[in-house]
Amino acid sequence: MRSLSVEIIEDAVREMVMDANYNAPEDVKKAFDIALEKEDSEVAKKIFLEFKENHKLASEEKLGICQDTGLAVIFLFLGQDVHLVGGDIYEAINRGVEKGYSEGYLRKSTCDPFTRKNLGTNTPAIVHIKFIPGDKVKIVVMPKGGGAENMSALKMFAPSSGLEGAMDFVVETVRKAGPNPCPPTIIGVGIGGNFERVAFLAKRALLRPIGSKNPDERLHSIEGELLERINKLGIGAMGLGGRITSLAVHVELEPCHIASFPVAVNIECNAHRHKVIEL
Repeated sequence: MRSLSVEIIEDAVREMVMDANYNAPEDVKKAFDIALEKEDSEVAKKIFLEFKENHKLASEEKLGICQDTGLAVIFLFLGQDVHLVGGDIYEAINRGVEKGYSEGYLRKSTCDPFTRKNLGTNTPAIVHIKFIPGDKVKIVVMPKGGGAENMSALKMFAPSSGLEGAMDFVVETVRKAGPNPCPPTIIGVGIGGNFERVAFLAKRALLRPIGSKNPDERLHSIEGELLERINKLGIGAMGLGGRITSLAVHVELEPCHIASFPVAVNIECNAHRHKVIEL
């Protein structure tokens, strides 16, 4: 059994929320380079180049890649042989988020749903904890902006809708979103589970690095077909047309109830901020 102070996790989260907002991930940078090679539209190419320049300036000047610095979504993969000491893990994570957003001069976005009064802390964070074998702790921080999140969708289909109905729903969700989620997007798709689980699957699907292959051959094929259909929509970078509307589609699948067929689409913007560390 290994003891780990929650203060260490708090400090890690504090640093990670700043790092995620300042520095574009390597898989996003690589995806932009690939998209530039494939893109025909001169307008879209110029937008991609401006994105790349924005990444450079944000990193050098320690500024947010986007003014919407997102709600802090935290995935904590906690080794079952780890004993957390020193306080409540959720409180520690929220302290880390509040400190990071304050010290990093990042916009705070959490508010009261009714009054719309900003809470000024960017907390509470959206925290997902999964227990894993061993004595390690992995933390994933994914700040999620409102523009793309607002375009996401969930539908409880009848089982008879089948794969074709699910795929049509994914493509139609992206079509309706148009320029609002700041394309090129990354599309997380959840299929199965139940009402709350399928939304989580779609969110978790975004954690897979862009360009990585789905280990399930069936899902790999579905992802490829969905990406092809989405990019044929012609929405393009920032909705101004082009071949590349989305950089990737990632699908996660779980069993569901015999009477249900849940499908969720979580749209991610071009910034796709995420950082990972292991303690």
